[in-house]
Amino acid sequence: MATRVTCKALGAACFGLSMALSAPAAFALADVIETPARETSLAPSQLLTDAATAGDRIIAVGERGHIIVSDDEGANWSQGQVPVSVTLTGVDFPTANEGWVVGHSGVVLHSDDRGDTWSVQLTGIGAAKLAIEGKEARAEALEARIAEAPEEEKGDLEWALDDLLFSLDNLRADLDIGPVNPLLDVWFENDQHGFVVGAYGMILRTRDGGETWQDWSGQLENPTGFHLNAITRITGGALVIVGEAGQIHVSVDNGETWELRTSPYEGSLFGVISTGQVNEILAFGLRGNILLSTDLGKSWKIVPNDAKATLNDGAVAEDGRITLVGNGGAVLVSGNGAESFREHFRSERAGVMSVVPVSDTDILIVGEDGVHRTDARGRDL
Repeated sequence: MATRVTCKALGAACFGLSMALSAPAAFALADVIETPARETSLAPSQLLTDAATAGDRIIAVGERGHIIVSDDEGANWSQGQVPVSVTLTGVDFPTANEGWVVGHSGVVLHSDDRGDTWSVQLTGIGAAKLAIEGKEARAEALEARIAEAPEEEKGDLEWALDDLLFSLDNLRADLDIGPVNPLLDVWFENDQHGFVVGAYGMILRTRDGGETWQDWSGQLENPTGFHLNAITRITGGALVIVGEAGQIHVSVDNGETWELRTSPYEGSLFGVISTGQVNEILAFGLRGNILLSTDLGKSWKIVPNDAKATLNDGAVAEDGRITLVGNGGAVLVSGNGAESFREHFRSERAGVMSVVPVSDTDILIVGEDGVHRTDARGRDL
């Protein structure tokens, strides 16, 4: 599962996203999209934002376009050839060979050789154009509905049209500046079908391995355009997206349609995973809030924990052990299906952005100070 550099590195300040969207930085965006990532032996010790497995290989991504790979459970790393130098925020490999990475400036990268080399499939310019086309089509359809609607329904429809036109104006303004909006997470079912999600409610879908993309934001109930931070598939087959303002969207038809669930927490959610049990969702985010649902999000339990650290990512080991990681070096572990968690804070207190189980007893974590292999509690070996 991919992770969000938007807030996880520096908590609620959302430094990564605010820098990506600030006007003074816009002049450099074309440069970092067109400049390949520099090869450096320091890549494994720099900011890394997400990690995933591709067969027996582990791939981690981070700032300056760094993508590193390991074939020995994190003991040694090599750097992939990457054509951009933007901060990368999420990685997913649906097969051992085919993988996708997303990042700032709306970048989508693809690899068909286990992460050794990468090519650009999409940038923020293309993504913005797709989003504009989608909203223009929805605005036209809504205007037609208003013209035919009974008088008592026109008011609500006109409000919805105003919201849509406001969002459309913002997208056009962003396009004038450049590819500024980041993508934050990526999920692929196989080497053809997948989704990317990101800032301001952006969600794109492909059915041909990223050769073409569709704006899919009209399928979600998100008229305000809250950021979409994470997407995953849970055991049983449902897809789940979480985001800003407690947004939780669930699809039971492989992403064709989505339903907005009522969240017991209205703050930002940065991660979502399956517990390994059918239809169980574990969502988490700001201030250590952890939400557990056993019925596809129809009802929720808030899981208590004393860490209170913003949580960024999580993973489930083969033995069912659940690990959540977050700011301030937080590593939370549950051996009882997320009913409760035992917390540990790493001594250096560097933010942890992603976690991959690598054995019955060890995990690999990535974050503000690079990659580390630790025991199950997050303590250095």
